[in-house]
Amino acid sequence: MRVLFIYPNINAQIGFNYGVSYISGLLKAQGIETWLLNVNEQLDYPLDMARIRRDVERIDPDIIGFSVLTNQYKYALQIAEDVKTYRDTPVMFGGIHPTMDPGETLSHDVVDSICLGEGEEAFLEVVTKGSAEGVRNMGYRKEGHIVLEPLRPFTDLATLPFKDYTIFDFQKMIDAKDGWVGLLASRGCPFRCTYCLNHKIIQLYKDSGHLPKHYVRKHAVDEVIAEIEYLLTHYTRITMFIFDDDIFTFDREWLREFSEKYRQVTKTGFVVNAHVKMFDEDVARSLKEAGCRIVKFGLESGSERIRRNVLGRYMSNADIEKAFAVAHKCGLHTSAFVMIGLPFEEKEDVLATIRLLSRIQPGRFRWSLFFPFVGTRAYDIARDHGSIDFDKMASLDNFTDETCMDLGEDVNLLVEKVKGSFCAFVNGYADADGAGAYRSIISRIEEADRARWGQEKEETRGRIADLDNTMDKETKLHYQVRFNRFMGVRNDWEDDSLSS
Repeated sequence: MRVLFIYPNINAQIGFNYGVSYISGLLKAQGIETWLLNVNEQLDYPLDMARIRRDVERIDPDIIGFSVLTNQYKYALQIAEDVKTYRDTPVMFGGIHPTMDPGETLSHDVVDSICLGEGEEAFLEVVTKGSAEGVRNMGYRKEGHIVLEPLRPFTDLATLPFKDYTIFDFQKMIDAKDGWVGLLASRGCPFRCTYCLNHKIIQLYKDSGHLPKHYVRKHAVDEVIAEIEYLLTHYTRITMFIFDDDIFTFDREWLREFSEKYRQVTKTGFVVNAHVKMFDEDVARSLKEAGCRIVKFGLESGSERIRRNVLGRYMSNADIEKAFAVAHKCGLHTSAFVMIGLPFEEKEDVLATIRLLSRIQPGRFRWSLFFPFVGTRAYDIARDHGSIDFDKMASLDNFTDETCMDLGEDVNLLVEKVKGSFCAFVNGYADADGAGAYRSIISRIEEADRARWGQEKEETRGRIADLDNTMDKETKLHYQVRFNRFMGVRNDWEDDSLSS
């Protein structure tokens, strides 16, 4: 039995696919051969149908599994449609998008089946049985009707074999990401933010009779440490581990054990996600003592109204300011995630996000444009608000370059301006130069109508670059775009190997 995975990840950051690695590890443990086409131009595998065809026919798979993110869905369909012109191999779509929108996914004839939720055991059962019919977590068409089987319980992480790194060209991925290596120590999140998939996943499992309390699960600390030792032994030029867990700091006892054992095996720095309501000096010191370099917080908006009413994030600006102060006190570099272009967002809400960043002074901040993922409550909110441009939404393959939201001309224009000059806005509201120079530039940006902004945009960016250079020479603290086009990093950060 030969299984081929295809992971379209086009015009996007290089991402390690945990789902494929877990499933491949389980299949290989049962003697099943697996392959992967990791379609990403940064890994020298662009969307090239002729090349994909050569690889598919060379591998000669018995089943093809696509791991599908919403922004990559159109590419997955394109590849599947092409594959079906020269093979009748069964095609299964799994991952976030088919889980969130199963009916639409199965409306395409090129998709023979879909896998909902966590797919390790379901995929193995389909491969073993030779059919998706009657297999829990699976969806398929039967006699012209869509059948969605109930879900099996949440996966017990302790029963899974070791993740398969060999299916990837993993050293190439390490080098392409400047030595950054992703890890996943847990699954699930205790929060129910409207823009995230967690609330939908929990509801799906509840509908199948499973309790939400089993959603958040962690690998044992010794399992995580063993994985780290494996990576350090088998690969080179690793400069940083980045834990992609939704909330790494959720379990304090686990965190204390991890901190003690991690520093016994490596001095390699690491990065974690935290939540401002679950972060204090004890947590910060445990992380710092273990070797944590960066702690990341999802803020999303500086407007408490937008956070509460649109995003379902029930924390105050005071909570946020306190968490960042604690992290800085303990010597941790901080990262803040923010979004703009949110439904119901007004100009003052966008500026509130900038003001909050200017007050908390994170080590770095990363911005994105709100994208209404189908299946989330945030999608329903945006749809009911009438602010989604559905044609534009279908054309986007990321949520950093363009927005599909229409919030009225004034807000649309401000979002466009801020997206392209975010660092200058934060520098201006913080008066980073101490003489109002940044503030003068952004005031003119704010005042410009669309016609004038179109005329002055390039000249304004040149003025910002000149001021940034002056600030560098004078060694004054300020933010500049570094590592990618949607990240602002404070200029006192010295380790240029850290790019995510």
